[in-house]
Amino acid sequence: MSQHLSRIVSLPDVCGGRPVIRGTRMRVSDILDLLAAGETRAAILADYPSLKDEDISAALEYAAASASHRVIAAE
Repeated sequence: MSQHLSRIVSLPDVCGGRPVIRGTRMRVSDILDLLAAGETRAAILADYPSLKDEDISAALEYAAASASHRVIAAE
């Protein structure tokens, strides 16, 4: 993992510090919401020309990393 994560930044003065695609104000959550609503990568890229396909991959990778957590077995 982490192949695309360098494309994601969190800056206090951009979108309230929420994770965005580097160099844009496009929040990771906005990309994920579009995908969850059934939008295709092609449609997202057509609607947001500043995005690259790698940015969508980065958003998905970020979400996967955020959802992952260590499981510690209780004894």
